[in-house]
Amino acid sequence: MLTDTNLVLGGKEYTSRLIVGTGKYSSLDVMREAHDASGAEIITVALRRVSLPSGESLLDHLDTKRYTLLPNTAGCYTADEAIRTCYLAREAGLGDMVKLEVIGDARTLFPDVAGLLEATRTLARDGFVVMPYTNDDPVTAKKLEDAGAACVMPLGAPIGSGLGIRNPYNIRIILESVSVPVIVDAGVGTASDAAIAMELGCDGVLMNTAIAGARDPVAMARAMRFAVEAGRLAAKAGRIGKKLYATASSPLEGVPDWTS
Repeated sequence: MLTDTNLVLGGKEYTSRLIVGTGKYSSLDVMREAHDASGAEIITVALRRVSLPSGESLLDHLDTKRYTLLPNTAGCYTADEAIRTCYLAREAGLGDMVKLEVIGDARTLFPDVAGLLEATRTLARDGFVVMPYTNDDPVTAKKLEDAGAACVMPLGAPIGSGLGIRNPYNIRIILESVSVPVIVDAGVGTASDAAIAMELGCDGVLMNTAIAGARDPVAMARAMRFAVEAGRLAAKAGRIGKKLYATASSPLEGVPDWTS
């Protein structure tokens, strides 16, 4: 019987390895239903987008007793901007765990690696649990770990693209290079993408658009939950090796020859 451990971030254990977002939903009711269907325990919130058109705060519609809120610095283009946003989140009572984004290009939304490393060092030194969104570069991932990151969150593909895991080999090298959890962030489009990330050995998957933008977000959230669980179980079980030629599933060794 296979046994497993929980995902540990900032000294807290989580049974779910799926982290979901709050943007792009057609309504707050659909968002809440999707969150429930996903089984997620961590919900990420863009600090610059918490104000709703009605004048309410998005935070008023999230059950903080049920979910751990993960404020993120989406839309920040400099290290100083991201650091300041994290301090504001802490002052607002949202805690010390933050998803750190320092964007380097508005078209691709790829990260600014230099700014990301600078912000990670500063925030980790000041007691934040830093979860940096980064590219799929093993060298950068190791530098982020050395800078104090609590995990590394390499992109599977550009944010919101739905292209899936474009470079599984780099993700595998990252897994070999760092000792902190590896959580794929960005690019997931459907359940099989989430399963692939987990089968590679990743510790979790973060997504928003793949669920919120689906034709039926609640059903997709449920599918993502199952995919993450199945991928994790498959990784723990250990897949068979790949071969060029066939191997009979019913070996003939020791079977009597009834034709003689």
